[in-house]
Amino acid sequence: MTTNGAAPTPLRRPRRQAPALPALEAHPEGAVRTGVRDRVTEALREALIIGRIQPGRPVTLRGLAEQLGTSPMPVREAIRGLAAERALDVRENGRIAVPRMTEQRLSEILKARALLEPVAAALALPRLDRKAAARRLQVIDDAVDASLKDGDVEAYMRHNHAFHFAIYEASGSDVFLPLIESVWLRFGPFMRMVYGRVGTAGLVDHHKAAVAAIADGNADALSEAIRLDIAEGMDLIRDALVAGAADFADPG
Repeated sequence: MTTNGAAPTPLRRPRRQAPALPALEAHPEGAVRTGVRDRVTEALREALIIGRIQPGRPVTLRGLAEQLGTSPMPVREAIRGLAAERALDVRENGRIAVPRMTEQRLSEILKARALLEPVAAALALPRLDRKAAARRLQVIDDAVDASLKDGDVEAYMRHNHAFHFAIYEASGSDVFLPLIESVWLRFGPFMRMVYGRVGTAGLVDHHKAAVAAIADGNADALSEAIRLDIAEGMDLIRDALVAGAADFADPG
C-alpha cells in the first residue's frame, strides 16, 4: 500500500464486464495434457490474485476455456483444484464464482496473513543480497506508485503482488509459500474491487519501510512493515463489507 503525501488519483472503477483472461501462449504440438493443465491453472491463479475474476460475476467453464484459447477439459481440472482450495465455488447450474466474503472469513484471512507473511519475510532476509534486493524492490514499488498515479487497477494489483512475493519467495520455504499464495487467491478479487471504488487516499507507504528494513538488515522492522501493509489493505475490504457492497453478496 503506498502514497506519496499528496492524495493520489483515485483508481478507475472496474467495468461491469469482467476483464478478459489472456489466452495461453502457443505450445509445441504434442505437448502432454498435464502441461496444458498446469498452464491453465497458473493463468487462473494469476487471474484470481490480481482480480480479473471478479466477485458477484459468475463465469462459465466454456467461457473461461474460450478466453484461454483451450478446451474445457484442462479448465475443468484447474477449476476443481481451485475449488478444493476454496478459491472458487462451482454452482449447481455449472457457473463458477468467487466465494462470498463474510466478516468471519475476512477475519480469518487477515489472521492467516498476519501470521504467515511477516514470518516468511523474516525468513527471507538472511538469504537476500540486501543491497540488490532493496534496489529491485524499489523499482517494483516505483511501478506501484506509477500505477496508482495513472489509476491502473490491474497494474497496481500485479506490481503489489510482485513486491510481496519477491520477498516471500526468497525464503525458499515450501511450507509458507503455498499457504500464503492460497490465502492471496481468496482476497485478490475483493481487493481489486475495493481499490477500484475507494481509491487510495489515506494509505500509508509501508512498502518503503519494508525496503529500508531490508537495506538495514532489520528483520523485526521488515516483519512490522509487512504486518502494517497487510492491515491497511484488509481494513479497506472490511470497510466495504460493513458498508454492504453488493458484489460481496453471494451471486447465486
